[in-house]
Amino acid sequence: MALKGCLVLQRRFAFLGHELAVLLKERGVDEFCAYVHLRGSYDFLRAQKDILYTSLILDEDIQKVYKDEKLDVEYLKKFEADYGSVWRFIGVDRVVRYGQLTREYPHDTSPYTHEEMLRIVQVYAKRLSKFLDEQKPSFILAYQPGALGTVMLYAMAEMRGIPVLTIVPSATRDVSVVSASYDRLTWAEEIFRKNLQGKPQEIARYAEAKAFVDEFKKKPVIYSDVYSSLIKHGTLRQFEFMLPGKIGSSFRYILHAWRMWHASAETRTDYTTIHPFWYVYDRTKRKIRNLIGANDLYDVFDPKASFAFFALHFEPELSILMLSPFDTNQIEIVKRLAQSLPVGMLLYVKDHPQMTPFRPRRYYKELKKIPNVRLLRPELSSFSIVPHAKLVATITGSVGWEATLLGKPVITFGRVFYNALPSVARSTTPEELPELVKSQLGKEVRDEDTVRFVAALFEDGARCDLWKLWEKTENPEEKRKGLKDFADLVARKVRLVCK
Repeated sequence: MALKGCLVLQRRFAFLGHELAVLLKERGVDEFCAYVHLRGSYDFLRAQKDILYTSLILDEDIQKVYKDEKLDVEYLKKFEADYGSVWRFIGVDRVVRYGQLTREYPHDTSPYTHEEMLRIVQVYAKRLSKFLDEQKPSFILAYQPGALGTVMLYAMAEMRGIPVLTIVPSATRDVSVVSASYDRLTWAEEIFRKNLQGKPQEIARYAEAKAFVDEFKKKPVIYSDVYSSLIKHGTLRQFEFMLPGKIGSSFRYILHAWRMWHASAETRTDYTTIHPFWYVYDRTKRKIRNLIGANDLYDVFDPKASFAFFALHFEPELSILMLSPFDTNQIEIVKRLAQSLPVGMLLYVKDHPQMTPFRPRRYYKELKKIPNVRLLRPELSSFSIVPHAKLVATITGSVGWEATLLGKPVITFGRVFYNALPSVARSTTPEELPELVKSQLGKEVRDEDTVRFVAALFEDGARCDLWKLWEKTENPEEKRKGLKDFADLVARKVRLVCK
């Protein structure tokens, strides 16, 4: 049977995804089509000679059609009958719903009216439906969906019985996993359930997993060097662009952005293109906020205190909008969690290190109004906090997985892969949170369960640092070399779902 893959190539992932397609072709996938984000990625795929894609559709071109589209309410009612509420697709899109990405956080006003949003859903539904029906892919391969079109394509594929393979971050160094679902690790969970019943000597990769967990407890590390390199602590580091060696490149970038803006009418009218004026305006406001800072609002960390720990998320991002669509307001979650703690227990809150340059002081002041909340400095490592915490809570963040590895009970507010562990509980009903907190505080965390889950990850995944290949590796040959083990994994999953 001939195999045809449909690749969802979001933003800069297109360059890495294309190299993966080259490797999959060598492993038996005959044809490819692709749904692409960003015009630069689209132009690259059209110009390359490695693979002749049977069809390439560009997200930005689909979106533009809405301006001339007449709203058809009956069509959308039929769409909702098949795929659920249109807000499932609108709410996850940070540009369409919140006007972010093209504007910096904390901007949160959509550039579209209610009717325009509905027309956008309508044009995507028509174009993506036609695309799937014409191309008839054997499977779809995507990173976790995080925009209106990608979530819709996922839903439409499921409705048509087309297998969707999703690349899901495991937050475990050098381990990349493919799943049949975007919000959990389907095959790893199956292995984990079997592992729970087996003896250690019967479990594949058990010794390696135990060594990993033991080493992490002794010396915990951030799962990605790429992520850690993006963190800039302190006010002065936010002004590095003004250093003699960097100020020139900053001005050159702005001039380049203006030239590109005027050079290409197509790119200029793409809904994901950042207007150079707003780039300078938002960046200037951010730098002024950074000058003022929030140093006077931070509390002293006392490791001897009785406390629960909540790490704020970077936003806007998939981990909130897609995986926790009804719990996107982090201040409200902190309030809810704080009033669910037993007497004498504090809630320590720390912001995501990459978010501190963007947060306005008023955000932190709202948190400070909650009596039993203490705001910690962002440069304080979570690895210095978690070992002393009675409980760790997060929406879907990697801190929950790290806390699990460190032997702490965890509460999540969204769908995330480590929910599969017995020591992790997901909060879905606000009124039940106090009882859930009480239950988790009394829960015994078994390291043996964690080891068996890590063994399942190791058995099901592949050794591949996708973050590094995605963000730091430019040479195509180096990308292919780094992707080989992962391509083998994807090829095995393709044969499994397409047999």
